Amino acid sequence: MSNIHPTAIVHESAKIDPSVRIGPYAIIGEDVEIGPGSTVGAHATVEFTKMGRENNLLPGCHVGGPPQDLKFEGEKAMLLMGDKNTVRECVTLNRGTKATGTTAIGSGCLFMAYSHVAHDCRIGNGVVLVNSVGIAGHVEIGDFTVVGGLVGIHQFVRIGRFCMIGGGSMLGKDVPSFCMVQGDRATLRGLNLLGMRRAGLEREVVKGIKDAYKTLFLTNQSLEAALAQLKGSDPIAEVKEMIAFIETAQNNRGVIRPAGAEPAEEKVTI
Repeated sequence: MSNIHPTAIVHESAKIDPSVRIGPYAIIGEDVEIGPGSTVGAHATVEFTKMGRENNLLPGCHVGGPPQDLKFEGEKAMLLMGDKNTVRECVTLNRGTKATGTTAIGSGCLFMAYSHVAHDCRIGNGVVLVNSVGIAGHVEIGDFTVVGGLVGIHQFVRIGRFCMIGGGSMLGKDVPSFCMVQGDRATLRGLNLLGMRRAGLEREVVKGIKDAYKTLFLTNQSLEAALAQLKGSDPIAEVKEMIAFIETAQNNRGVIRPAGAEPAEEKVTI
């Protein structure tokens, strides 16, 4: 018996592994590739998407739809997705634009109901977006970051690995790896110690990250002086990662700081 429901519509250009199950009234559009063991639920729509194996798309989600970008002129662009992602009901994952050509999603991610990933975003592995998260275009989110419910993220913001974004937050600046932020507008609230423990980071690595965080954000020196101090201390790889991220952020949107620590000229209005 076919795994494709008779009411589903599948474009002639689609490449569907025989093991894929497609539910009632689902629409598989142009330029779609779906890997083995994947499931597309009832009334889901997939177009201009290439995905790997064992992805689970639940009813009513829209994957690879056109970007919500006034500059989009129908140019060829794609959404690329890895393996074992779960896309819940009414999630929207938009494809890219001519700016980059793709929206890219890793493997093992969970997109809860009504979350939205806009055009040209880069989402890592193991990322969780809780219900009603809204991510604007060109946002980057590192591996194993959790974004709480009702969070809004400004375009071009970058979030590092193993971060925790508190529910209801509004982000207008970059978040370094291993950090926890919350608030409107979000500020640093410490390190994501629980996330690091769950990831199995060694005690000495966590200690090194803690010491670096104190140097960067909990002293009276400027961020530039703190970065210089860390660079001269033969830091571990994870601290080097934080340093590189922050230096890049300084040339982009700037980096989120603890409450009361941001210079007035660095504040961003969203």
